[in-house]
Amino acid sequence: MELRSPAFEPGGAVPQRHTGDGADASVPLSWSDAPAGTAEFALIVDDPDAPTDEPWVHWVVYGLPEDTRELPEGIPRGESPAPLRGAFQGVNSFSDDRIGYRGPAPPRGHGPHHYRFTLYALRRRLDLPPGVTKEELVDAMNGLVLDTARLTGVYER
Repeated sequence: MELRSPAFEPGGAVPQRHTGDGADASVPLSWSDAPAGTAEFALIVDDPDAPTDEPWVHWVVYGLPEDTRELPEGIPRGESPAPLRGAFQGVNSFSDDRIGYRGPAPPRGHGPHHYRFTLYALRRRLDLPPGVTKEELVDAMNGLVLDTARLTGVYER
């Protein structure tokens, strides 16, 4: 599979519009070459450079129908906004507005942070309620991942 965004090149800078310093609009994404037998897609966006014990979670999406090949820019926060076509958003690591996309906002002067957008193609549909954590999603996907694709962007304050 290949995951890409018209907003930035692989390894490139995440535009300010998609960060906590801008509009905090979710990044538009598209993908291709999903494996045969894909039943649904899931997406996790995290920051392994955060000064925390675990990577900082920015976005959790799951239950994307098997024929989905893109996510538009600016998906609203909430458990299941219309652009997700019945899929759900999970919990991010922020202390407020915890359901849905929250863009890069690394500590000032902490250096560049790498934001991993990881897409998972799953062999069967998950039976998860809205609002799960990254850990709950990862546990539910265990043994079901057919393929993954990753796009990494960089942001620094």
